[in-house]
Amino acid sequence: MDVKHALVTGATSGIGLAIARALASEGMNISIGGLGTDDEIADICNSLMVAGAHMATHDPADMRDPKAVRAMIDKAAKRFGGIGILINNAGIQHVAPVAEFPIDKWDDVLAINLSAVFHASAAAAVHMTAADWGRIINISSVHGLVASPDKAAYVAAKHGVIGLTKTMALEHARGGITVNAICPGWVRTPLVEQQIVARAKASGKSLDEEASLLVADKMPSGTFTEADDVGAAVQFLCGSASASITGTSLIMDGGWTAQ
Repeated sequence: MDVKHALVTGATSGIGLAIARALASEGMNISIGGLGTDDEIADICNSLMVAGAHMATHDPADMRDPKAVRAMIDKAAKRFGGIGILINNAGIQHVAPVAEFPIDKWDDVLAINLSAVFHASAAAAVHMTAADWGRIINISSVHGLVASPDKAAYVAAKHGVIGLTKTMALEHARGGITVNAICPGWVRTPLVEQQIVARAKASGKSLDEEASLLVADKMPSGTFTEADDVGAAVQFLCGSASASITGTSLIMDGGWTAQ
């Protein structure tokens, strides 16, 4: 993969970190966003260079702030002479019925899970258009295709990500830029772990019991989607074999949406 620079948001844990490591193995420069202490960030950047990255840097941009998101893209592109790959992965979750959903939580979920994707993609597209090549991959979710109760903001945002993916793909269809989404089912990330802990507290069951029940309820495979598998899918969508794949949603859900 002859790409100099990839930027991955929400890359200090879970799916984002797995994606960053997969791209680091290609020997490119890696920019990451995400939360963590200074020591944790330093360890993650070092681990990415051990994995093969030429250089790894972190930007602490607040993904709720449009100006900060766009500045993150432009700074990273300036530092590395362009941006070939953008992975929009940052996300948060809040669970509550619509009638009880806190306004500030709605605003934060939409800002981070959808608006930040728009702002990062818009800024990155300028640099990719100048180079006549680019890959934008948006980590949506199975909840970008189907709904679950008590997740109104998340479901709305992830559906919006898929619509944005299709629109940008059409806008860049005649250039060297592709725009796709990946829709994982349950991945045992810190975000999902919070839901497992809440279920266990409510039921009195163990974390492993609740994790198994969570998966069994939705995924016929009976197993979590692996973060490393999402990283491998990103590698494929960034490679030459996927040059004609754009505007699509790659579903990795163990059969969830086949039912």
